[in-house]
Amino acid sequence: MPAPSLLGRYPVRRRIGAGAFATVWLAHDDQLDCPVAIKVLADNWTEDLHVRQRFLEEGRFLRRVESPHVVSVYDAGELPDGRPFLVMSYADQGTLADRLALSPLTRAQAVHVVGQVGAGLHALHQRGVLHRDVKPANVLFRTVELDGHTRVTAMVGDLGLGKAMDMSSRLTMIGGTPQFVAPEQARGEALDGRADQFSLAALTYLLLAGRAPYDHSSLTAAADPAPAAPMGGGLPDAVEEVVHRGLAADREERFPDVPAYVAALTGALDGSFEGADEAPTAWIPADPSLTQVSPPPLAPDADAAARPGSRRRWAMVGVAAVILGLLGGAALQRGLTSEQKVVDAAQTLAVTVPDRWTAAVDVDGWTPPRSSLEFPAISAGSGAGWNGEEEPGHGVFVGLLTGNDLPTRMPQHPECDPPRPTVRDVQDGDDLMTVLFTGCALDGRDDGVTVERVVHATANQLLWVQVRAEDRGTANRVLDSVELYGM
Repeated sequence: MPAPSLLGRYPVRRRIGAGAFATVWLAHDDQLDCPVAIKVLADNWTEDLHVRQRFLEEGRFLRRVESPHVVSVYDAGELPDGRPFLVMSYADQGTLADRLALSPLTRAQAVHVVGQVGAGLHALHQRGVLHRDVKPANVLFRTVELDGHTRVTAMVGDLGLGKAMDMSSRLTMIGGTPQFVAPEQARGEALDGRADQFSLAALTYLLLAGRAPYDHSSLTAAADPAPAAPMGGGLPDAVEEVVHRGLAADREERFPDVPAYVAALTGALDGSFEGADEAPTAWIPADPSLTQVSPPPLAPDADAAARPGSRRRWAMVGVAAVILGLLGGAALQRGLTSEQKVVDAAQTLAVTVPDRWTAAVDVDGWTPPRSSLEFPAISAGSGAGWNGEEEPGHGVFVGLLTGNDLPTRMPQHPECDPPRPTVRDVQDGDDLMTVLFTGCALDGRDDGVTVERVVHATANQLLWVQVRAEDRGTANRVLDSVELYGM
């Protein structure tokens, strides 16, 4: 849906994300002067009474709970077209999935997050609610001020599969994420809090071992799991025992409840978990503009996508522009003095590059990894091995590939300094994510930049852009110039 200027009484800032059933917008509460997240039921589900009821139940479930570790619902309403919306606490530090895409948590941070997620689940259970979908994407982080210090707090959110325990005592719809779901839930059996305990143990395993305990691709596979492999990595045996007990296929062998699991985990820690009671530090820079109301967005050009030869461009604006930095005089002098526009053989993609990047040009398409199909692509660089590992140079790759969702992890570049935090944004109605690397050893220097960007270009296609440049200004302009035609 195009960006609305208002949702109820709340001015809209930007879209945070979208799923199969809802879109979430960042908005501003003028009365309380704070940012809020507003979840709106997708318009294609408005007439589905079952989905609408599940959406409203999520708000009611969350409203029952008063806990700093559960996403709060402040308000609810209905749009003029009949779609309901929920006004919720805004997670300014993103999700655990976002954080893990940036870098692993330390052992101490991992246990701290598990404890807070466990507190949130216990608060739900105390109010008679099961979560049923504990996974990294449903653990959210926000910064809070406490005793004059900024701390990061973990919260559980997205109760799209949440159920009241008395409802779960009867046969309910089977759902959950295969890598984290309890076997009894995958089998459609009656559930209690030990199902969420299993998922929390699977999350613990992921955070401490760096991998999920299972690689199930379906709920059928998750219904009868083999014992999880040892976590390894020199973890204390006592920690291994606690996590594996939480992952017992037979729920009777697990801990009686989530607090017992968390207490046992905490009691099993040794010196390698020093600082386990300290919160992670913030990793996404604060945006002071969140307390300012944005001007209404421009009306979208509804006919643009339907016109033959229409094009879309994804400029490096908003938070991404802050991360890439302001262009100074030196950057301007090192910018594009002469440039060429390169178009792929299918005339689907185009990008404008410095003349010196046309030493090695390929416009004949590519076959993405794990695919047998060829897609439009452009590669243009300062030499044949510009995007290789031995003598990387400067250049750009732009290519389409199949994909329904943005990736959870972007390519890494050991020739560069650690990446800046992942930036998620929306441009021309398309979700995109961008990662910036600086201090890159490129073309004989060690001050280059590399930018990875993925755009959700169509319902089932992603656009991947990689730029390796001598400075941020050049990378910025090349990214701004990428064009996609006819889609």
